Formats: sequence, C-alpha cells, structure tokens
Amino acid sequence: MIKTDLNLEVNPVILCGGSGTRLWPLSRAGFPKQFLALSGATSLFQQALERVNGLGNCEISVGKSLIITNEDHRFLALDQLRELKNISADFLLEPSGKNTAPALTLAALWATRNGNDPILVVTPADQIIQNNKAFTNSLRACIQVANSGAIGVLGIKPSKPETGYGYIQSDPKPGTFSEYRVIEFTEKPDAKTAQEYLNSGRYSWNSGMFVLRASTWLRAIAKFRDDIYKICLSSWQKKSEDCMGDLIFFRPDKEIFAQTPADSIDFAVIEKCPLAKFPVKMVELNAGWSDLGAWDAVWKAKEAEADKNGNVNVGDVLHVQSKNNLVHATNCLVATAGVENLVIIETADAVLVASRDCSQEVKQIVTELENRQREEKNLHRKVNRPWGWYDSVDEGERFKVKRIQVKPGASLSLQMHHHRAEHWIVVKGLAEVTNGDKIIFLKENESTYIPQGQKHRLSNPGTDPLEIIEVQSGTYLGEDDIVRFEDIYRRT
Repeated sequence: MIKTDLNLEVNPVILCGGSGTRLWPLSRAGFPKQFLALSGATSLFQQALERVNGLGNCEISVGKSLIITNEDHRFLALDQLRELKNISADFLLEPSGKNTAPALTLAALWATRNGNDPILVVTPADQIIQNNKAFTNSLRACIQVANSGAIGVLGIKPSKPETGYGYIQSDPKPGTFSEYRVIEFTEKPDAKTAQEYLNSGRYSWNSGMFVLRASTWLRAIAKFRDDIYKICLSSWQKKSEDCMGDLIFFRPDKEIFAQTPADSIDFAVIEKCPLAKFPVKMVELNAGWSDLGAWDAVWKAKEAEADKNGNVNVGDVLHVQSKNNLVHATNCLVATAGVENLVIIETADAVLVASRDCSQEVKQIVTELENRQREEKNLHRKVNRPWGWYDSVDEGERFKVKRIQVKPGASLSLQMHHHRAEHWIVVKGLAEVTNGDKIIFLKENESTYIPQGQKHRLSNPGTDPLEIIEVQSGTYLGEDDIVRFEDIYRRT
C-alpha cells in the first residue's frame, strides 16, 4: 500500500458474476467470458484487477481488493488471482445471483466492517481498456469526485447509435476535476432515439464503472431501496467466513440473502439520484473501452491485429478469398473460402458459425441449449476444478473415458458413486489412492479398480502434476452422481 498525506484510501471492487452467453461457445456458465483471454495474454478478470490496482500515486492509497463472485467460480478466480503479483484480495461469495445492487451493498458493508469509510472503485470484470494511462487519469479524477461526496460514473463518448447500452445526459459545463453534472440516465433506447442522442453530443454511454465512498452507497441504497439494504445487512450480520492463507472468503447468510430483490446498481439507485438531487457526476473516459458484449465487439477490439483482408484469427486458421471474419480455432485447422463478415468459433465439442451482424443472437442459441438440457451450455469438454482439471475424451453407452490432471499437493474429495465403477491408470506422476479402507500409491503404468458404491479419493502427494486416465462404466455417468464425505474445498 502507498502511504499518502491526503490518505485517500481506495478499495477496488471487482464484479465477477455473469455468464457471457453472447460469447458462446468459448464462454459458458462453468467458464464465463471474464476468465477468458480475449484481448491480450491475460484474462479480462486479471486485466480488471491490474488496472484498478495501478492507481497509487502521491494522493491515492490502494488497499485490498474485493472480488465478488459465486461458489462455482471462486476457484477459477482464485487461480487467476494467484498468477498476478502483489495484489491482495478478499472474496465475497454470493449465495445466489441477485444482480449488482445487492452485490455493491455487501461490498460497502465489507468496506466499513472495521469502522473505515474507503472510496470504492467498482468495475465489472469483463471489459477491456486499450489505453491504461488514459483510464488511470480518468479514474483518478473520478476518485476526487467521490471524495467530494458525490457518486462518480465513467462515461464513454458514443461512436455510433448503440441500442445495447445505457446513456448518460450531462451538463455541458465541466467542474473542478473535469467532471460533468449528470442530468438524467436512460436505459437502452431504440435506434431512432439513440441516433438523436448521438447527434446532440450531450450523451455518453454508461460504462458500468462507479466510484463512491462506501457510506455514500449505503446512504443511497437505504434511501431508494431500503428493502435491499435491510436484507443485505441482515445476511451480512449472519455471514460466515473462512481463510486460505491471507485470503478471506466471506459468505452472507444464504437463506436471508435469498429474500433479496434482484436489481441493478443503475435501476435501484443511480437513475433515481438526479431527480432526488442526490449528486451524481460523470467523468469522461476515452481509453478504448469495450464491454465485449458480442463476437462482433471482439472483432472490433482486435481489428488492429487483423490481416490485410480484415480477418482476425486465433489459432490455426487458413483463408482463401475471405474478408472481415473472426475465426477462433481451439483444437484443429479452420479454413474458409469466399466468405465475409462471419464469426467462426471452434471448440472441442461445439462450433459456432454466425454472421457478424447477428452476433447478438448467439444468446438465443444458449437459451435453446438450455431448453434442450444440453450440457454444452454449461461446460466445455475440458472442465476446471479446484484440484486441477478433467477432459472427457470419449463416451458411449455405459462408459466414459476421462483424462484427469491433479495439481501437486491437491486432492479430490472423499466420495462414492451409486451408479458407476471406475478404473484408474496413472500415466504421469505419483498417485495416492484411498480405495475403501486401504490407501495405496501408484506410479506410472500402474492401475486400480474402484467398485460401484465404494468410498474413494485421489490425491497427488508429489511435486509434479499427476495425470491419470479414468474409465467409468455403469448405468448412469452424470457428474451429479457424487456423494461427498470430505472435501477440503467445501463443496457439497
């Protein structure tokens, strides 16, 4: 932490929920877009953490970050946090998704738990910024606005009549910190209205990034949505917490939090502030911002990397007489001939082909997958787990074959299955296997058999990754056929 004379203490708050359905099949419920490296070498989540933790200067002291996510994604976030250097964070695990207003209320209660009242820099985890220096300058100005008692919001100068964003109407006269008084917020206008906003020059896109004191938010949510405030307060007061090294996982009370109305920061509070004379001010952000809301936005964000024909390529891609396409090849060669303005996304178990102009409609594909109860909506073939990962390489009637990797020192839960038996073959590393009342050690090319209904556990006692092949056989092979008796990761 950077000590300062003015003692402007800042806590970043990273909103790490959401499923990113419009970026299917790369983004899925079990591995949503914020954890993908869609622009640059690191994930969007990691980039968000690094951006807001780079604010410190002679006036600003950046303290611990708060990462707001859920139980399903906490180990994805934890693994990616550990890849970054010198960033300290706590985790707030929402028992259920209730949108951003309850999330920020819990964040403000976390920030004030020890009697402090820091400035919160609230940012979604799934945006990109191409000019970090410009971002930092705008954010520092917004912090000064928050220090004056107002709610600060970063606004984006619109480049087209976008109907998928909220708009901010602001006073044309800037204030001391180049901020603008907000007159009105408008949610997602129709195309005609959006064009009028663009022509007027007095409207900005709402980036969804807010800067405010924790006490300012608590006062605002209590004023405009007292029901959300009271329920969040009760669930926070009955929270549980556990530690993992210097990390703390805060869990609001599940039953109380379930009663919280779902609402966004914008609808619950921000849009009501101007009429109620609750001060909200906008700082303009001109830093190459995008929320990557659809595949066409990904193409535009990576346009500088395109080939001479405007094709943006990731992986093994070959084009013949093709222009302005986005192609992402994960596992194999993808070749095109004579096509334009397409999105082609290839993964191990699904391929998307769509017009760039219709990339917003990918969400309807995900809805249809959900209606058909297709697992491709939720999981990739390769699935990350807190202990490592598994890859379902083959499947047929009454059998499934998985490739499993376990991190050094990690362990699966002590478990059993009602409907399947398992055969494990070690191909790399050393395995410690609990099989009933016996504990055995297996080296490369050695194997064991786990009968149906038998308690068992797989652990890696070594310093190198453990890799096994698992062959399942039985009448039902779903992932929900697991009864856990012990689990160091607190999964149920």
